[in-house]
This record gives sequence, structure tokens and C-alpha cells, in this order.
Amino acid sequence: MITLGTARASPGETDTGRLEVGETRDGSPVRLPVAVINGSEEGKTLYVQAVSDGDELNGLGVVNRFVPRVDPTDLSGVVLVVGIVNYFAFQVAEHRNPIDDRKMNRGYPGDADGTTSERIAHATFEEAKRADLIVDLHQGSTSRMINETRVRCGIRHHLHGDCLELAKVFGCGHVLDIKGPDGQLARAGPDQGIPTIDPELGGCVGWDEESIRYGVEGLFNVLRHYGFLDGSVEVEEQVRARGFDQYGSPAGGLVRFEAALGDRVSAGETLFEVTDTFGERKGRVTADADGVFWRTRRLPQVAAGEYVCSVGTNVDRY
Repeated sequence: MITLGTARASPGETDTGRLEVGETRDGSPVRLPVAVINGSEEGKTLYVQAVSDGDELNGLGVVNRFVPRVDPTDLSGVVLVVGIVNYFAFQVAEHRNPIDDRKMNRGYPGDADGTTSERIAHATFEEAKRADLIVDLHQGSTSRMINETRVRCGIRHHLHGDCLELAKVFGCGHVLDIKGPDGQLARAGPDQGIPTIDPELGGCVGWDEESIRYGVEGLFNVLRHYGFLDGSVEVEEQVRARGFDQYGSPAGGLVRFEAALGDRVSAGETLFEVTDTFGERKGRVTADADGVFWRTRRLPQVAAGEYVCSVGTNVDRY
């Protein structure tokens, strides 16, 4: 019998339940939706979570499609799933937890006696530590972004190669290989000896079916490659960026992009222009280095200095 919160699954069974992680302001319990898929044969354990940022719903779309498609009688090993991590932010469709104004993915490994975010991080990390592999499903918030996977442990970490392999198997096509901020699950997992990746499944308002498809296929790639399911995976070469340049607007106005997401851009190439209300150009921004056009703001209006776009740099293939 494998348990996660109130979910209890015998070999060859799937069960769903709730993981209690705290209390709301009226004293009601906070219970996250969880699932256990317990294979009929022994094997590794995969931990998957989604919505640690409350407005990043593509990961929830992946969980919603993935769990019903996994037949536990065909599975060797266990899949543990937390479908919605940032309970409070999800309820109000905001990025950060409105109770403590914290970004959940800066709070790992968490604190059992800390803020609401730190308590949720602690509770979910205790479950993640049971696994051999961790996949933390994200997206580029509500901005526009390519589908990519992030390896956040840093190139000097002893599990860097294992995390890169997991990212390659997941197979979004693009990988951002840059050490992440303290408190990210993709940092805390490797520090516990568990290869961990942070897929960033596009960016949208609501969810996007193409990005969800990348996530579902990525999880099944992981299951097959690491022996949870029979079958082989054709692991494809990934485009990797090891740098990330961000660009702000030189003036207030309306943005007009000259590059499309995923385009290769060269140093000196125009990324975007800014015009006034009537189309008169006020500014023009070019790439500082060769790279891949990675992410953009969604709305066209900008203030002077406001974020506009990002370019992945130091690009190679692996």
C-alpha cells in the first residue's frame, strides 16, 4: 500500500485524495488534491507537482490528462502527484500566495512552522523526497514563452548531468541550463540527491493545449525511459541556453516585435520597436548577443524601463 495524504493505492491501483497542509483564516483545513498511481510491479518513484504559482495552469492541464491515462497494471514503480500546490493563489487566480505575498517556488525546502507558503513547501517537499525523480510543472506565468525545461542545480552540482538527462528525456526541445534562485524545488531536489527538472510549458492566460501536450508527452517519455512503462523513447537533441538576457523598453508606448518566439537572433538584430499611439517610432532595441528569442510580455503597452522580452544566449545542443 502506497499513501499520499488520504490517497491509498495497493499494487495495480490508482487513488486520489487530499494532503492537509495548513488552515485557512476561518480555521478550515487546507487540503491539496493528490493522486497515487501504484504499479503492479516494483520500481522507481516519480513525484510530479503543478501550480506552485497560482496562475500557471498548464501543469494542471497536464495532470488532468496524464493521471487517467496511466494504467497502474502496466506500471512498474509509483507515481506521486500533487495537482495544485499553491492553494491560496489558485483560488484567486494570482501568481503569488495572497496570504503571505510569497512566491511558492522560492520557499523550498520549506518550514513546518513558517508562513503559509513555507508550510506548504515543507509538506510537499516531504512527499517529493520519497521519489527517485522530480518533475515540477510550471509555465512562464501569463507572458508568452516557448516550451522549455529548466535545469536549476548549476553546472558544478554533482547531479547536473542527471538533471540534464531528465530534461533531455522530457523533450520540450529547449533547455535553460542556469543555476536558479535559492528556494526553488529544482534546486532543493538535487541537494537531496534527486534529479529534478522544472518544465516551463509555454505561457498563457488559462491554459494552452499545445503546451499541455508537450507536458503529457514529456511525462510519458520519463515513464518509458526510466523503466516505469515498457517501450523505448527516441531521445532527441535539445537546444540549450546557458545565458538569459532580458530587455526593457527605452520609452513608454506600444511594442512592435520584429522577432518571433523560438527564432534564432543575431547580435545587433532588431528585437522590437516602440511607437507612440499614432505609430511614430520612439525607440528600437537590438540583441546584445546571438541567441534564441525566448519570452515576451503579452500586452503591447509599456512604460519606460518596463520588461519587454528575453533572449536565451550561449546556445548549443546536447
